[in-house]
Amino acid sequence: MNQEKARRGVVQISEVANGLIDPVLAKRAGINTMLLGSWDEIAGPEFADCTRPEKIAWPRRASEMGGEGGHQPGVLTVACEGARALFLTHAQGELIQRINGFFGFYAIGQVRIVQKPVAAAPKPSRRQRPLVGEPARKLEAMVEGVESEALKAALRRLGTSVFSSRRKET
Repeated sequence: MNQEKARRGVVQISEVANGLIDPVLAKRAGINTMLLGSWDEIAGPEFADCTRPEKIAWPRRASEMGGEGGHQPGVLTVACEGARALFLTHAQGELIQRINGFFGFYAIGQVRIVQKPVAAAPKPSRRQRPLVGEPARKLEAMVEGVESEALKAALRRLGTSVFSSRRKET
């Protein structure tokens, strides 16, 4: 490990992942992880759950096309579920303003809406078997001092999952 990394300290996994994913997204879809991560705030509560940005089609550079220089706004393709696409069409102007506010410049001039499912179907959660014997006693001893009942329940679920997976491995 080199000196620079040792002095820098802990690096968040999101920084590493964004560093790997951003170049791929930029090349293939013209978007970055910051846009994807902030989409809920950009789209607002009425469209956050039923929309997802898919790609930004940037026009060719004007200098390459022989036209005037300067920046040309892109076209954002947004996936939207079913009938909500009609409502999104009516709110398109506001959405474009929010996106351009996010970027800080006139980045998007048009939104193209594609109707398709946005969220994956939720997987049915399977119930974990309750712990018995020594693992159950050990888990209860670990959560004994926790005052918050919600936190205690979450820790029990986590502990049950951890101790159950250990039991399967051995």
